[in-house]
Amino acid sequence: MAETQLAAVILRKNKDRRLRAGHLWVYSNEVDTRKTPLSGFEPGDAVVVQTSTGKPVGTGYINPHSLICARLLTRRTPAVFDTAFFSRRIETALALRTALYETPHYRLVYAEGDDLPGLVVDRYADVLVVQITTAGMERCQAAILEALQQVVKPRGILLRNDSPVRRLEQLELETGTIGEVPAKVNLEEGGTHFEVPLGAGQKTGWFFDQRSNRLAMHKYVKGRRVLDVFSYIGAWGVQAARAGATEVCCVDASTLAQEMLANNAAANGVSEIVRVESGGAFEVLKAMRGERRRFDVVIVDPPAFIKRRKDIRNGEQAYSRLNQQAMQLLESGGFLISSSCSMHLAAERLQQILQQSAHHLGLRLQVVERGFQAMDHPVHPAIPETAYLKTLFCRLLPA
Repeated sequence: MAETQLAAVILRKNKDRRLRAGHLWVYSNEVDTRKTPLSGFEPGDAVVVQTSTGKPVGTGYINPHSLICARLLTRRTPAVFDTAFFSRRIETALALRTALYETPHYRLVYAEGDDLPGLVVDRYADVLVVQITTAGMERCQAAILEALQQVVKPRGILLRNDSPVRRLEQLELETGTIGEVPAKVNLEEGGTHFEVPLGAGQKTGWFFDQRSNRLAMHKYVKGRRVLDVFSYIGAWGVQAARAGATEVCCVDASTLAQEMLANNAAANGVSEIVRVESGGAFEVLKAMRGERRRFDVVIVDPPAFIKRRKDIRNGEQAYSRLNQQAMQLLESGGFLISSSCSMHLAAERLQQILQQSAHHLGLRLQVVERGFQAMDHPVHPAIPETAYLKTLFCRLLPA
């Protein structure tokens, strides 16, 4: 799309400062709607963002119905969002992953972290899983897919455009395939082999973001009894067994996840060590406490309890309740590995919640290690929200 075809979005006075500092988002209340009424745009329109004096800040796309009404893709004006543009960005992203990882299993594109807001691509060797979450990227889908085929040359691409966040952009939830996409793929992590469901799995199939934290876990579990809550297909639990745990109890409510976890345990020769318990986390933990069961290591890696700012209060209460229940199952001197993928919960706040929970139980908490998202989820330094994952490795002792 040529510059002459792009409309301008004019910002209110001084509302360009955050963008000039490197941020990529424009909020609807930062737009001078007298000069550029938002009603004049369609979701996904490419636009040039300008200061209040008409100076270009960058080129991106707009959705007048979203709180984040515009996202920058480049500081250049003019700019054309075609196959060549996306090929260059994907090549840059690929170069980072190739330098960091020995095998082609990683998050290839991490949205704002790779200057491609609204786009996530996970790579499983010659199969890609693509997730588009914004109207602007939806408009560019054909160019994105062509660029991926040119740069990566995959055997197949699975479109997982079924994330609920798409509804905020007034987009339909849908899936689709291009080429040959198997129902399951294989990968190796930490000396453990996994079979991962794609179309039927959670999100894009595998949680690459926890890779470094799961590797850090190994030293905590050798010779110990482990409880893995929200276990999914065994990324933590099966690895713990392979790392030397004497007993691993995995908890998940999904029948599919339980079946695949059992298969992954068998494939790695640890079926006698790993057992699966079905049910919701809070209910199972309560029942375990009633049965006076104890573990040396408890791992809690829940889904995001805080999806929006208005969820902060209830979400923090959920994190507090979950971690308190986990602590009640730990032997004295045991280790709690606690994660949060809620971008609205800072690492310092998670630590405070754990400290308060331990204090309430008459326990003393030691934080012995901190973990963050893996290297294939690079943080955009101007966008704190891209640093969303935090994991605390803690030791619990009598007060």
